[in-house]
Amino acid sequence: MPIDVVLPCLNEAAALPGVLGAIPDGYRAIVVDNGSTDYSPMIAARHGATVVHEQSKGYGAAVHTGLLHAESSIVCFMDADGSLDPHLLPRLVGPVATGGADLVAGRRVPTVREAWPWHARAGNAVLARLLRRRGLPVHDIAPMRVLRRQALLDLDVRDRAFGYPLELLLLAARAGWRVTEMAVPYRERAAGTTSKVSGSVRGTLRAVRDMAAVLR
Repeated sequence: MPIDVVLPCLNEAAALPGVLGAIPDGYRAIVVDNGSTDYSPMIAARHGATVVHEQSKGYGAAVHTGLLHAESSIVCFMDADGSLDPHLLPRLVGPVATGGADLVAGRRVPTVREAWPWHARAGNAVLARLLRRRGLPVHDIAPMRVLRRQALLDLDVRDRAFGYPLELLLLAARAGWRVTEMAVPYRERAAGTTSKVSGSVRGTLRAVRDMAAVLR
């Protein structure tokens, strides 16, 4: 059975051909459309992805729907905007498959300054510092993750907005998970796409608001 790759999607038509074309052999792309107003679902299907729809707005809602539609015992999650390279997935899957880690998270290393605006990096650094104080050795609220499907379901992550990744990490720390970070290049998004989180100060503030609610 192929390993499922969940890709939350909102107006990523420009990026999807490149992202889906780079999905490695032995992996299946599940594109979760979260209300796109462009041709994202059609383009995803044309490039071989399984397309599902989630009408409730929110990153966490899309991720959770993708998880429910996944069938493989190990599941990967990554953004669909072209900022991350799917070719790296087998390297992240390895420690989970061999039992060396419960969660492998991609630690973003920007290839150019524009790939990760200062406001997004600052917000991420503050949250990661808080997680380290709680005993979790991470430096990024990673948008690229690999873990076992049933283990994630058992964590029972409830947030359905931008707080989802943070809640996942907090619950993983509480459960005593072995978390490993791997450096992954973080590129500029594909032309024609806009980050829903880090592309603007407003988006960053909205994400920090959601994550602060999780911390409370």
